[in-house]
Amino acid sequence: MTRTCFVLVGALALAFWAGAAPVGNAFQFQNPVRAGDYPDPSVIRVGDDYWAAATSSEWAPHFPLLHSRDLVNWEIKGHVFTQMPVWAKANFWAPEISQYQGKFFVYYTAREAASNRLAVAVATATHPGGPYTDHGPLIAQEAGSIDAMPFTDAQGVRWLLWKEDGNSKKLPTPIWLQRLRDDGLALVGEKREILRNDAKWEGAVVEGPFVLRRGDWYYLFYSGGACCGRNCNYALGVARAKDMAGPWEKAPANPILAGNAAWRCPGHGSIVADPEGRTWLLYHAYAQKGFVATGREMLLDEVVFGADGWPTINGGRGASTRTAGPKSATAQKDITLVRDNFGRDGDLAPGWQWILGRKPSARVKGGKLTLEAGSEPAAAVQSITVPSFVAETSVDPKSLTQGALAGLVIFGDRANHLALATDGRKVQVWSEQKGQRFKVAEAEALPGKPIRMRVACIDGNRFRFAIQAADGRWRELAGETDGSFLPPWDRGVRTGVIVSGSSGAAASFGTFSATPGDEKLFAP
Repeated sequence: MTRTCFVLVGALALAFWAGAAPVGNAFQFQNPVRAGDYPDPSVIRVGDDYWAAATSSEWAPHFPLLHSRDLVNWEIKGHVFTQMPVWAKANFWAPEISQYQGKFFVYYTAREAASNRLAVAVATATHPGGPYTDHGPLIAQEAGSIDAMPFTDAQGVRWLLWKEDGNSKKLPTPIWLQRLRDDGLALVGEKREILRNDAKWEGAVVEGPFVLRRGDWYYLFYSGGACCGRNCNYALGVARAKDMAGPWEKAPANPILAGNAAWRCPGHGSIVADPEGRTWLLYHAYAQKGFVATGREMLLDEVVFGADGWPTINGGRGASTRTAGPKSATAQKDITLVRDNFGRDGDLAPGWQWILGRKPSARVKGGKLTLEAGSEPAAAVQSITVPSFVAETSVDPKSLTQGALAGLVIFGDRANHLALATDGRKVQVWSEQKGQRFKVAEAEALPGKPIRMRVACIDGNRFRFAIQAADGRWRELAGETDGSFLPPWDRGVRTGVIVSGSSGAAASFGTFSATPGDEKLFAP
């Protein structure tokens, strides 16, 4: 087996999570600031607090909301929507969180159920952590409308920028500008094009706009290239203008942020100033190590403006791995270990997800999680944080209802996953590809006791499965199994627990963990 224990996402060969370290009077932090699949992050500062939102795509709940006091340590506090908006059906992308006159707005993308078009919509709240009230779509062009960003100019005029998704129809991808109504809930006047993909590095798209005002200039940060998957080439560029209507001049050094040896395909972020006046870009990138598995992770880098008035990021060297952080950042928590002891009775804790439209019947009580399947399997999962890890849980055989199969799952999407599950008598490994399930291996379960099971992920796409035998040792079931079919084009792999069987099938699970290091599969 490979020795990738504690290889942090970003191809950083560390034996432990080093945290922040002093450099002069500053402290260094390490990217990512949030490991796992958190694409298209947007950020605002509210007093001494920072709030961020990220794409949830085909996972629910929709749009995780994260909180930080220092831009380096982030904790999931909830979601913009716990229930799908009634008008939408899929593609929950690019939430842009903003504040205006004491109110909080999230402009976001989703696909309309009625028209099947990608639409820009808006939700509002009186607190950045919600609850949010949805106000529905603002615009849904025939080619699709995505990646909205609100901005208030020097004259106090509110604008909305967004991308027309022309690349979905092999057309150019203009970025549009149109006035927002004073309440921010509708567009008024005529839209105008301010930017389109016309540079070689931009490829088929310009998207993910974010505007920053500095002095007499407006700076429009945007992304170009292919965003996602194994063949991505995403990068970040910038343009500037003296007026929001343009003309917009693209930077001669574009792209100002591109891939390097540690990080691949950086882009689609937003910018916030800290109390000391430093300017920070929160954005996503794939780690070069196992990048399709961990997904697009949340990174932070400082934006520095030069004497020529153009911004640079990390000196043009691509995404940083370790760099001086905000003044308030004096420590960095371990973000690689996933663990839930189910010690808080009630609902699943923030961070757990489920497949869009398949909210599980879940109950946490007395240190156990109970899941009940409906017409489809019930699963609760979390984004993986490193490409090599061991996931573990235990199933109480007494909790298994007739016909239930319960255990660990590794998910790509609703039609593609791997599982190690038990009916109380036997334990089996199955692989489901494009909706077709087949059995990989099967063994006898340990009778009368909680059935402990482990799945090891190696480099993000190879898997091994084990159960605990009567002598306490771990017994491997199937040998190494290929899982390269799992990650969809725009998402990372997730791991968690599953109950499969007829409607009403249920089971209870003990502690769930995902620990960095594939060699832990057979550790005591």
